[in-house]
Amino acid sequence: MMYGMGEAIEARVEHFQRVRDLQDETGGFTAFISWTFQHEHTEMPDVPETYAEEYLRTLAVSRLFLDNIVHFQTSWVTQGKKIGQLALSFGADDMGSIMIEENVVASAGTSYRMSQDEMEHLIRVAGYTPKQRTNLYERLVTREETAALARKYRHALTPANRDLVSAPLLPVVA
Repeated sequence: MMYGMGEAIEARVEHFQRVRDLQDETGGFTAFISWTFQHEHTEMPDVPETYAEEYLRTLAVSRLFLDNIVHFQTSWVTQGKKIGQLALSFGADDMGSIMIEENVVASAGTSYRMSQDEMEHLIRVAGYTPKQRTNLYERLVTREETAALARKYRHALTPANRDLVSAPLLPVVA
């Protein structure tokens, strides 16, 4: 859910309700991610900025309202590393993935980046254990467990794909 374009709080609540109803009906959402409108470099420079306090409050309310969705992802890509880390204490359980290339938010003037080591450090310092997952939130494992699995199945890969095994293959979740 992108917000912060001057909409009323009632519009956000209606959005929450529609997501909640659709999740009750389909069970199709694996995670909820909210982020604030990034107005720089857009044709809407007069839209007032949405600050971290409002982002964190909206995240916390979404976690309470959408109790039928299991995972909530931080928006460190729009909020920065430290707010992404703090969001773990406001209801998020997932820092998302390491962005190799992100163009949507970057085109609006925001370009936060971090390595897997940085993300894992932020998660640990916040008091959580970093784990990796698939896009469907399967196989919550540590980096060491992922490396062991990769070594076990390395022989099944073609020579061209073998080098990919040592690369971080899964996003990080707290």
